[in-house]
Amino acid sequence: MTTLTLKFPTFGFIVVTRAALGAGIGLLAAGRLTTQQRQRAGLALVAIGAATTVPAVLAVLRGRSER
Repeated sequence: MTTLTLKFPTFGFIVVTRAALGAGIGLLAAGRLTTQQRQRAGLALVAIGAATTVPAVLAVLRGRSER
């Protein structure tokens, strides 16, 4: 069995970045933005998502331990 142990700030970071990504996708899907705003928001979400995914994955991998 594999156990995952994360410190609270690391867990919070992962939760907040995933929630922001979900909110951004919902905003883009809602159709309330112009095409230009949608393109800019999409580019920003991709950049932020890529930048925050790597540290999140590394934190999860460091927190794993075999039992």
